[in-house]
Amino acid sequence: KVWHHPEADKLFCEEIDVGEESGPREIASGLRQHYDMEAMLNRRVLVVCNLKASKIIGFVSNGMVLAAKSNDGSQVELIEPPENAVVGERVFIENLTGKASSSAQVKKRKTWDKVAKELQTGEGGIATWEGKAIQTNAGVCKAATLVGAPIS
Repeated sequence: KVWHHPEADKLFCEEIDVGEESGPREIASGLRQHYDMEAMLNRRVLVVCNLKASKIIGFVSNGMVLAAKSNDGSQVELIEPPENAVVGERVFIENLTGKASSSAQVKKRKTWDKVAKELQTGEGGIATWEGKAIQTNAGVCKAATLVGAPIS
């Protein structure tokens, strides 16, 4: 489900299934200038789930949809998991293992700020962190065409 934020021209409000028993999460994303609502419906996207909920112009957002943005800002592409990835599957970084941090740990340690600086698309639009592919058990996550673009 997706709708226009009632008070912000640049924001979508979305209900996104991230595989949780409690049901879909409500998330706000600044993608309205780059996608129409129909293009967002039933789209498979990559969501950062271990962020503290934050109020964005009166709407409580419970995560962040990741997208790549061209260096000049003219083009934005969603980061998408492979078609056969399981909804809610945790992504991982190529050759790295470890347990996901809780939202409280991410906030306290400012983990997201540090991680976000190193996110970008590599060859073939593959989403990377420090040059290592972001992937699921079904394969890599990627943008459609953007290469060398920061991800946020």
